[in-house]
Formats: sequence, structure tokens, C-alpha cells
Amino acid sequence: MLWLRSIIYYSLTALIALFIGAIGGAAWGLGFALLVVSLACLFHIFNLHRLHHWLENPQVDNVPGSFMLWQEVFDQIYAEVRKQKKAKERLAGTLDRFLSAAEALPDGVVILDDNDRIEWCNPASCEHLSLNRKLDMGQPITHLLRYPSLRDYLKEQDFSHPVIIRISRPSEQTLSAQVVPFDSTRKLLLSRDITQLERVQTVHRDFVANVSHELRTPLTVVGGFIETMIDMPSSDAKTRETHLQLMYEQTQRMQRLVEDLLTLSKLESGAQVREEEVDIPQLMQLLRTEANGLSQGRHTVEIGRLDRPRLIGNHDELHSALGNLVSNAIRYTPPGGTITIGWEKRDDAVCFTCRDTGIGIAPEHIPRLTERFYRVDRGRSRNTGGTGLGLAIVKHILHRHQAHMLITSELGKGSEFAVKFPPARVIE
Repeated sequence: MLWLRSIIYYSLTALIALFIGAIGGAAWGLGFALLVVSLACLFHIFNLHRLHHWLENPQVDNVPGSFMLWQEVFDQIYAEVRKQKKAKERLAGTLDRFLSAAEALPDGVVILDDNDRIEWCNPASCEHLSLNRKLDMGQPITHLLRYPSLRDYLKEQDFSHPVIIRISRPSEQTLSAQVVPFDSTRKLLLSRDITQLERVQTVHRDFVANVSHELRTPLTVVGGFIETMIDMPSSDAKTRETHLQLMYEQTQRMQRLVEDLLTLSKLESGAQVREEEVDIPQLMQLLRTEANGLSQGRHTVEIGRLDRPRLIGNHDELHSALGNLVSNAIRYTPPGGTITIGWEKRDDAVCFTCRDTGIGIAPEHIPRLTERFYRVDRGRSRNTGGTGLGLAIVKHILHRHQAHMLITSELGKGSEFAVKFPPARVIE
């Protein structure tokens, strides 16, 4: 121990001084003692100077060295400095990881001081709030924001709920922003892009409204006929038969709608299906037979080009999707028109094509044809038995087969629906 060694050192010095005094007299003993004390003082002053010099720029690599008592002091200083350096490195590593995580967040994070000046922000916040990380540090955020609703939110100091910001340029975007105080003076401004969430909520509301509307009409018709039959129990057989036939048609319409909804729900769930080699010539003949049955001789249904490449996929889903395109062509082509289906090799891929000489589709409607319940002509679609979900189902089936659909049309001349399948699914 340091204090014990010091006592031993000075005790030995005193004993030597007494021994010299006993031999050479008191003057010699006193002189020796003064000499030793002077040298010890110089030694301590020198090491104190070295310690003071090191403390002006303390580095673990240049801790002074010495001997005797001061060596132990410097060794303990070195050990403590090294320990603090490692702790500092661990803390710096933790901070770096925290900052890297904050930088990578898709949500915006801005640290504000008690005067709402920016202390730090991540890239997402710069994108959301149009901030500049180099120029805006230390600036009051209220001077930099373009959105009055967010400025008012910060000034009112009521942070119990988020504020919604709607941006129209350069593209439509919706942000949710909220302030979270995290100590007595600082606070976090958090921002999140909720554009997609709002779109999903809008689609959900529209979907519920459309389903309700689609079911309301047939239910009203069926309910009306039932009420009529109750009020007029003595109506003639022909009238009852007419009412029952109309009720049957409306219940069939509701059944088709429910079946399409269940199909769409199954496709959207992402459930895996068995894939196999699809016999394309057989499928094309089946589509033609079904089209002739639906047309009942009112149209000419032809198989045009029929190349031989086969396809890997799910037969039932492909039958449903391609059959839907063909049945749409029958429904929207006047009697006497022609529907031509084909299977063509294009580069490394293959395409299913369905051409008709029907009424055609205006260009503004084409991008929305695969939306649920979207109809170009609502009255005509219902009269032809459509549920408004057919092309939405087609879109999901094609997506599961990594295929995409190209629609070209001209009013009064007809349309072509071309489905292109990727090379990975083609078997030569």
C-alpha cells in the first residue's frame, strides 16, 4: 500500500540519519537528514510538474513514468484513464448506433430546444418538412416551416394529439406530425407519411359503400316482390311466375357478387396454389366453347394465332382470368361482332390476346378498369350480369403469375386485351 511504503521509506531515512549521527556526530546526522529531505522534495516537485503538464493534455498514451512512490501514482492514473477511455469508446459506439438507427428511420425526427431551435434532424424529416441539415441547424423551426397548420400546432403548445398536414405539390401527400417533450426543455417533433394509409382507408370506405349499394338494389327488388305476393295472394299464376323469375335473377346476381368477393378475398390473402404445366391449346378450346355458349350464336368467336409455347401456372386461376376477358368481350360486343383469341410468342415471352369489334372504351377509363366496382357504363354492366369485380380479380391473378396486362381500345371499333407472361414461366 502506498501509505505503508511511505512510512517505511521515511523510517529508514530517519534510522540512517541516527546511525550517521551516532558515528560522526549530530551535525553529520542532521546534514544527512536535510540532504535526503531536500532530494525527496525536489523529486516530488519534479513529478508534480510532470503530472501538471500531463493534466493540461491528458492522453492515455503519454502518462508519465517514474519510480518508487510516484510510479504507483502514475500506474493508477494510467489504469483509470484507460478504463475511462474504454467506457467512452463504448458510449460513443452506442451513440453512433443510435444515430445510425435514427438516420435510417422512415419517420421524421427533429430535436428542438426550449426555443424550438433545431438541434438535430434525420433525413426523413428533411424530406417531410423541407429542411436542410447543413443550413437549418440552430434555426427556429417555426421560421422554416411551409405549413401553417404545423406552425399553429407548435405555437399552441397542445401536443396531446397529432396534426394532419396535406401537401399537394409536387405530389399529393399526407403527413401526421406530433411533438413529444422528453425532458424539461427539449422535445421531439415526429413526422410520418400516412398517404398510403389514407388511401387504404378510402378504398375500404368505398368498398363498403359499393358492396352496400350493389346488394341494396337486388334486396329491394326481392323484398318488393315478396311484399306484393303477400299483399296479393290471389294473383294469377303467370304474374307469380314472372315475380319468381325476377326474384331468382336478383338472388343469382347477389350470389355472383358474393362469390366474386370471396374469390377476391382469397387472392388478396396470398394463399399458395399448386402450379403445373398448363395445356394451352386445350385451354384455348375451352375458352372458345364457353364464349360460344355465352354468345348463343350472336357473335363469331375465333382462335387466331396459336403458337406452341406452354406455360407454368395454376390452370384454374388462368382459366378464370382469361375467361373473364373473353366473357367481357362477348358482353360488350354487339350481335354480329367478332371476338378473336390468340396465344402468341413475343420475344422470350408469350401473350394471350383477346380482340373484339365491340363498342370500345374511352381513354380516360382505361387506367381505372381494374379497380373494384369501377364501371364505364353502370347500367349496361348490371344489365349484362357483371358484378364490377371481374377485372379486379384478373389483376390479382395476373400479379400472382408475374404477368401484366396491356389494354388498347378505340371507341366504336373495339378493344384488345393483351396479357404478357414472363420468360421464366414459358416452356418451349
